Amino acid sequence: MCWTEWPKPKESDVLRVDFYVLPDQKDNGRALLACRLVDKAYTLGHTVYLLAASESHAAALDDLLWTFRQDSFIPHERYPLEGEDDSPVLVGTRLPADRAAQVLINLSDTLPDGFERYERVVELVDQTPDVLAKSRERFRQYRERGLAPETHKL
Repeated sequence: MCWTEWPKPKESDVLRVDFYVLPDQKDNGRALLACRLVDKAYTLGHTVYLLAASESHAAALDDLLWTFRQDSFIPHERYPLEGEDDSPVLVGTRLPADRAAQVLINLSDTLPDGFERYERVVELVDQTPDVLAKSRERFRQYRERGLAPETHKL
C-alpha cells in the first residue's frame, strides 16, 4: 500500500507500522517526506505527532512544515506545549505521556517508549548507512513485539 492511500484504521485493527524507504540519501529527503506525510494525514483529518531526533531537528521540521510547499498550510505546534492547544500536529523530541495522536512519524534513532498508544507508526528510511542500520534494528524490535511492519520502497 502506498503512503498516498491512507486508510482509516478500524477499531479491530492492530497497530500498523510502515517503513518508507527512500532510494537515496539526500540531505533533507526524510524531512521532506515527513512533511508530505503530515500534510496527507492532516488533509484526511488525522492527528499527527512528528518525533524528531533532537531539539535542533524539531526546530528545522517546525520551519519546514511552514515552507516545504507554497500552497500548504499545516497548523502545528512544538511539544511540550506552553498552554492548552488542540493543534492536529505536534512536533517534539519525546512522546507526550498525557496524549496521543493517531499517527506517529518517527524520525528519531530509537524505538520510542509509548509508540503503542498510536494507531499507526511511520518510519522513514534513506540510504545513509547509519539510518539503515538503526531502521533495521527498529524493524526487528517491532517484530519482537508481535507486530508485522510493512516496507514500502519509494
